Amino acid sequence: MASPRQPGFDLRSTYLHLADGGDALPIEVRPTFWQELMSGDSQAADVRRVADDGGWLVTRFHLAEDMQQWEMHPAGDEILVLLSGTSDIVLQEQGGERVVELRTGTACKVPQGAWHRFIVREPGDMLAITYGKGTQHRPL
Repeated sequence: MASPRQPGFDLRSTYLHLADGGDALPIEVRPTFWQELMSGDSQAADVRRVADDGGWLVTRFHLAEDMQQWEMHPAGDEILVLLSGTSDIVLQEQGGERVVELRTGTACKVPQGAWHRFIVREPGDMLAITYGKGTQHRPL
């Protein structure tokens, strides 16, 4: 008898929250997900879990244009893995800016508390593993 088959899931539409304690909990992404998360005022249990409980958020997104703001994660590091394309990650540091060149298959660790943004050289996809509690944004 054949084993039952089940399709995998797409990290662009179903994120994973790697909760403290070891659970990997799926989050169905809706158009308002990021707005709800950044506002800190969501009624949705999955968004509250990410905002309040800590843990890591695993996402995949398409990079088609440069990031239009700076981003910072005060509670933990972020790991960025470029799956395809070419991008640069710009990190603000005390001595100025440092650029990490990402090419297909390479990764970058964004240190906790570092303001950063990306510049797209060739469109592609990125995997992000983010300890996102308290994430902040500011204009360029």
